[in-house]
Amino acid sequence: MTSPSRISRARILEQLRLASRKGDRGALMLATDQMKTLAYSPRYWDRYLELLSNPLARLVDLMVIKQGDKIAHQKGWTRPKRERPAKAKAKGAKGNERARRKRSTPPSPQGSLFPDLLS
Repeated sequence: MTSPSRISRARILEQLRLASRKGDRGALMLATDQMKTLAYSPRYWDRYLELLSNPLARLVDLMVIKQGDKIAHQKGWTRPKRERPAKAKAKGAKGNERARRKRSTPPSPQGSLFPDLLS
C-alpha cells in the first residue's frame, strides 16, 4: 500500500469528484494542494498535464492554479492554429461587401409600437 503522502492522479480525481458531488470543501482543498504540488514542480509537469485531461482538474487549474498553459508554453508546446476553410473566407469577404452596402443606405423610419398613446 502506498503512503498517504504520495500524490496519485486517481486520488486527486476521486477527491475532485467527491467535492463536486457533496460540496466537500476539505476534499477540494486537499485536491487543490496536491495539484499545486504537481504544477509548481518541474519534475512533475508531465504528470500534471496528464491530469488536466480530466474536465474537473482542468476547471480547478483554470480557476485556481492557472499553471497548465504556462507549463505548456515553457515546454514549447503550442496548440495548432485552426485554419478556416476556403469557403468560409470567401463568404466572409462577400459578407463584408453586403454589410458595406447596407450601411450606405439610410435606415427606414420605424412606426411606433404604441400608436394609441401618441394621439
